[in-house]
Amino acid sequence: MVTELINRATRRIPTWSVYVIGLLPIPWLIYMAQTGGLGREPIKGLEHELGELALQLLIAGLCITPLRRYAGLNLIRFRRTLGVLAYSYVSLHLLVWLVLDIGVLSQIGTDILKRPYITIGMAGFVVLTPLAFTSNNWSVRHLGPKWRKLHKLTYLATLLGGLHYVMLAKGLQLEPLLYMSAILMLLALRIRRSPRNQAA
Repeated sequence: MVTELINRATRRIPTWSVYVIGLLPIPWLIYMAQTGGLGREPIKGLEHELGELALQLLIAGLCITPLRRYAGLNLIRFRRTLGVLAYSYVSLHLLVWLVLDIGVLSQIGTDILKRPYITIGMAGFVVLTPLAFTSNNWSVRHLGPKWRKLHKLTYLATLLGGLHYVMLAKGLQLEPLLYMSAILMLLALRIRRSPRNQAA
């Protein structure tokens, strides 16, 4: 009963409102960076916050299928919205790193090749890019069954994002490990049991 009421309520929520709400942290983070709210290194702080929000949105997208399968909550219409928002935050995270943090074009290529966590992060961005640009009705219609296969790369992109965060952290920190554990658990829930196992 409660699940059905939630499903009815979410059907009335326009997807554009999710975009608006999802982008609200950006001006706040910029304000915090300018007023010292992100610590002594505001650029690093801004870079971190944008990256973490991107990862949270990717994880939220992974939650949609298990919520429908195990709890009956149907939020599938918001999955593409969450993906596009995640890509927006990843792009801003990358932009802050390129322009405000590094700032030297000749050093960018060296960092990507020599620092494994940056290599992993860039790989995740590359994987996400075609997914973001095909997250529209036109692509769904024209790609047909291939669209679903292409968008399964979301799993790889999220895994790379989690790995990037774990490798970025100095030492074994709890927060990145919790994110990675959540990602692995959500991916494990997608492994369908074979008919033989289901019968057993």
